[in-house]
Amino acid sequence: MYDLFTDNMKQFAPLADRMRPSSLSEFIGQEHLIYKNSFLVRAITSGSIGSCIFYGPPATGKTTIANIIANTCKGQFRKLNAVSSGVGDAKQIIEEARNALKLYGTRTFLLLDECHRWNKAQSDCVLQAVEEGSITFIGSTTENPYINMTRAIVSRCRVFEFKPLSKQNIITALNRALTDKERGYGELKIDMQPDALEHLAWACSGDVRNAYNALELAVKTTPANADGVIVIDKQTAEECIQKKAISLDENTFYDVLSAFCKSLRGSDADAALYYSQKLLLSGCDPKIIARRMIAHASEDVGMADSNALLIAISALEAVKELGMPECELALSHAIIYICEAEKSNSVYLAMSAAKEDAKNFIDAPVPNNLKNHPAGYNDKTGKYKYPHDYGGYVKQTYLPAELKDRVYYKPLSNGKEKNMIRKKERNK
Repeated sequence: MYDLFTDNMKQFAPLADRMRPSSLSEFIGQEHLIYKNSFLVRAITSGSIGSCIFYGPPATGKTTIANIIANTCKGQFRKLNAVSSGVGDAKQIIEEARNALKLYGTRTFLLLDECHRWNKAQSDCVLQAVEEGSITFIGSTTENPYINMTRAIVSRCRVFEFKPLSKQNIITALNRALTDKERGYGELKIDMQPDALEHLAWACSGDVRNAYNALELAVKTTPANADGVIVIDKQTAEECIQKKAISLDENTFYDVLSAFCKSLRGSDADAALYYSQKLLLSGCDPKIIARRMIAHASEDVGMADSNALLIAISALEAVKELGMPECELALSHAIIYICEAEKSNSVYLAMSAAKEDAKNFIDAPVPNNLKNHPAGYNDKTGKYKYPHDYGGYVKQTYLPAELKDRVYYKPLSNGKEKNMIRKKERNK
């Protein structure tokens, strides 16, 4: 039956909401999870999906997959948002779910957006229901559930990590919106110039909602020309997504990023600051710069000054919490610290050597004195020696017999790491 109110809601719904996929065949991205005969696809299509948590950046398909599960699996679906719901809401749904299961054999799916926002009391109230199967819990969150959710809930769920959409994923989504006559702009005459489409796909940083919003703004604010065609050029795309078109082509962008990394390694703070600003002014996501610094803080500074790693991680947190332009100071702080710090690649060399042996001696048995059995913790048996009983250190065998003489970590005499040389000599 025709419903004026529903029709109005659809008419004025944002493009991103109208274009939300309703089936797996329409879903875009997350190719590591959604592919032919993948576990998640099989679980959804067979209706046997269990409690799970989808986490990853905004607008990457988490809520969409939850809605597809609701459309595909048989049962009743209840939705809550962790920001606005409380214990009372959850308890009411659980009671209704138990009755539906007892009386009609009907499953209940609880779809919870922003599930990391639930506190311990809210999470605990659904534990028993999840365990007994009264409800199937499906959460979506932008935060790492292993850190930001109660462990009891996480341990009862299968966790799926979502990744930012690729530029090609975004282009596919935008082209679909431009040609879809029912939900998108297929009925309009739109000339979306290739460089404008490329810019929106790049500038949205893997956030398809951001791309849709920019496209919608461009279509609504650009008047048609004399031929009735809405022409969207790069300048319009820049204005609508509020990010200047990158002044570097893809190859040059990675050349500048490489120069930034090599400047960190080469202890040239001036060059590193220059290249970082060139990247930022060109539209580079500041998280890319912060993540590279975290890698270099261990690879190039390492044990010579372990504070470099802490400062690099703090810079990434500043990017996440403050955003641009406020986070630029924290980024510059970290850049200068890493450049001026003493350098040591001993961590990288130790990791690489250990990894090689781990591959080549994969079946090497654990020494008896380290095995997990009660007798192994009794010093009187002549097996495991508890270091604290010997003042904090006692010499004993830790590596497998085949590798007993291996030395992976070889401290250098740079910065604070020179203290490790004396310690190793003392413990021989």
